[in-house]
Amino acid sequence: MNWDKDTIFKALGDSTRRLILDELSERNEQTLFELTVRLITNHNLSISRQAIAKHLSALEDAGLVTSKRKGKYRVLIFNNEPLKNLLKGWIE
Repeated sequence: MNWDKDTIFKALGDSTRRLILDELSERNEQTLFELTVRLITNHNLSISRQAIAKHLSALEDAGLVTSKRKGKYRVLIFNNEPLKNLLKGWIE
């Protein structure tokens, strides 16, 4: 798949979004509630679930986060393929 490089860089330009990716790369498949708790606990962020949902929307637009339904919950998944694809031209 071909992701838009500008969208990826824009998504990565925000420190909160990078923290979200850090948390999802450390422990993948989290609910929004679990992710919120981890961001507040591990990084002392004072942020609402609604604000995190907006950040997730930008990460989803960039292809860096996907989600799936597990029962009544939406589970968030880190997708590192856009990053691999982005860096492939520079590293190889």
